[in-house]
Amino acid sequence: MNKLTEKQKAFCDYYIESLNATESYKKAYNCSDRVANINGPKLLVKTSIKNYISERLKQINDERIAKAEEVLEFLSKSMRGEIKEEVVVVESVGEGATEARIIKKQIAARDRIKAAELLGKRYALFTEKVNVDGNMGVVIIDDIKEDGADEN
Repeated sequence: MNKLTEKQKAFCDYYIESLNATESYKKAYNCSDRVANINGPKLLVKTSIKNYISERLKQINDERIAKAEEVLEFLSKSMRGEIKEEVVVVESVGEGATEARIIKKQIAARDRIKAAELLGKRYALFTEKVNVDGNMGVVIIDDIKEDGADEN
């Protein structure tokens, strides 16, 4: 793959943000509108530019979207009570005055139970096992008429 210049990389990054080739070219190359209007779309056609933009978009999505392992780890921590949440509490400070404070506490039991339930579903712990034994008789009905046979 061709190496991109720093300005080409900057163009690609600006393009990912704005999806506007002309504006991205103007920002990266610091040029006039006329030059940017001609050269911006030309850059988008180059294979190396397309590949770089695709790689960057994939990298951005990988950073934003949780993987299955991350979700399972979060559910496990939640179930075990290792996840803390911030809660606002109001405390009396004397003579009718109150003060709000933020404290960290373990997540609620219902949230821990829900995490356990989701993990159980993932590992198929709650499926019902039904054993079916028996012999089912098969009945074949021959209702196809032969050619030339009377229908009476």
